[in-house]
Amino acid sequence: MNAGFFVQLGASAAAVGALVALAAWAKIARPVSPLDEHKAREMLAEEFPGRRIDAVWVASDGAGALARSGGLALVLCRVGDGFAARQIPWAQAIAASFRDGRLRLNLADVAAPTAVIALPAWPPKDLAA
Repeated sequence: MNAGFFVQLGASAAAVGALVALAAWAKIARPVSPLDEHKAREMLAEEFPGRRIDAVWVASDGAGALARSGGLALVLCRVGDGFAARQIPWAQAIAASFRDGRLRLNLADVAAPTAVIALPAWPPKDLAA
């Protein structure tokens, strides 16, 4: 081992340290604030412009929401440090598995395969399928 090896090792260690410090400073993967109905409607309007939203159900833990828009269900679910927005047929949302206060929606998407939304009851009694 010669002096060049130690210089390269030191430079590499300094570069890795600088990247770790930058990630810590940038607060990457910061926590996301929970959804409320206003924020869910705002996000849905941004993701699905022009769609009329008939009703919105927000998860009790704020980690997701489900909205009805005609024959479609618009889904917001937490993925990483943000939210993913997807649409599925309303009939699929009505038929989704509901167990222990959790609605499990199969989104059939590689990036967000399943949405789990904590709701007090499902399907809703006040809106016909």
